[in-house]
Amino acid sequence: MTKLSVIYYSSTGTVHAMARRLAEAGEKAGAEVRLRQVPELAPEEAIASNAAWSQHFDATKSEAKATADDVVWADAVLFGTPTRYGNVSSQLKQFIDTLGPQWGQGLLADKVYAGFTASMTAHGGQESTLLALYNTIHHFGGLVVAPGYTDPLKFGDGNPYGVSHVTGGGNDAPLGDAQLNALDHMAQRVVKIASKLSA
Repeated sequence: MTKLSVIYYSSTGTVHAMARRLAEAGEKAGAEVRLRQVPELAPEEAIASNAAWSQHFDATKSEAKATADDVVWADAVLFGTPTRYGNVSSQLKQFIDTLGPQWGQGLLADKVYAGFTASMTAHGGQESTLLALYNTIHHFGGLVVAPGYTDPLKFGDGNPYGVSHVTGGGNDAPLGDAQLNALDHMAQRVVKIASKLSA
């Protein structure tokens, strides 16, 4: 059975919802799935300054946290992060930066990787965030399996680099059919390619 880890950071819940959908789609595609949240690093006053952030933090603080073993164990890893100034969030980057020992042993290589993200605005750095994430994957010796335009549904969500969502000015726009379908497709594709490599 192909092993899939979905590892993410989410401040207000959008990337969390995307991660859960990917985990469900991965299981439907026949994978054994680990869904893991990276730890919050922001100070309490920053979290408290945003009601949605504070609410999401309280609702998810008991969820399983990511460890290096979750990456080493997996045949495929999906990393999720909100866009931060067109880049990966510090929380996910901190987790990735702790993987040096595993990288040094070659334990992160030859796995399938892809990414997902969200931002408030339509041109809020989603593509640059995913490309920045993939710089790390190249250093791992990992295999980036971005969805590209491998299915007509990708013209609906319009992101060949991964899956992304625009949350809008209120930062609360729900995932639509285009995003849900794109998430399902990416999980299925990643599991399919990882299973072929494992075989």
